[in-house]
Amino acid sequence: MTITEPFGHRLVAAIEARGALCVGIDPHPGLLQAWDLPDDAGGLERFAMTVVEALGPTVAVLKPQSAFFEAHGAAGIAVLEEVLAATREAGALSILDGKRGDIGSTMAAYAAAYLTHEAPLAADALTVSPYLGFGSLLPTVDVALAEGRGLFVLALTSNPEGHQVQHALGQDEKTVAQSIVDQVGALNAGDDPIGSIGLVVGATIGKTGVDLTSVNGPMLAPGLGAQGATAEDLRAIFADAHGALLPSTSRQVLGAGPSVAKLREVAARTIDEVRAALG
Repeated sequence: MTITEPFGHRLVAAIEARGALCVGIDPHPGLLQAWDLPDDAGGLERFAMTVVEALGPTVAVLKPQSAFFEAHGAAGIAVLEEVLAATREAGALSILDGKRGDIGSTMAAYAAAYLTHEAPLAADALTVSPYLGFGSLLPTVDVALAEGRGLFVLALTSNPEGHQVQHALGQDEKTVAQSIVDQVGALNAGDDPIGSIGLVVGATIGKTGVDLTSVNGPMLAPGLGAQGATAEDLRAIFADAHGALLPSTSRQVLGAGPSVAKLREVAARTIDEVRAALG
């Protein structure tokens, strides 16, 4: 499907209409077991499609984690294709959580696979890693912007190993994370209401030490709920950020399944909590 409106504009509209929440579709073996489903492609499909049925019509964004589908081989990839199509048909936006990062023709191939309208696995946005150098992302940046889609660039992640890279100082005495933030902000400069190139900033990291005021783009904030972050944490971390904040949760909502009604109930309650905290 050809898209004419930029991703940033579509995301702002989705958040205004449905609330600021992204729900991850993370069908790891523990959740399949909790839903009394087999750890095979059939169980994967029932799990993921139940989530789309429950939340696709009501939540702004769904975020399938590619690895859990890839683990089931070709059958799992077929389920991922089905999930992305069903999400689109239900009216939600999709972020494919693939954290792709490479150079040259390989990165261009990732862009063709996930960000072009003719691709079977096309998503509204893709998570990418800048740690081969920010310039390595340009093939995906160019395609995303041309196709009306978006990117979420890893900037500040909550895993303890990330600190040694993300907080390292460059020759300009900026941290690596600040450099990533600044380069994303430059790509979004002048876009109204926001640009389409976003950041991933963990909701559990506490004080970031990074200036987010120039981002002018979406910020995906994973960690809400089971990972320990609260709606109040979002207010503390992102108080000065300029852009669309998109908190993300997975287990907090998915643990309510397989009941469609309970999935919707927990998601709605989480949206209300975020709205109350952020005003």
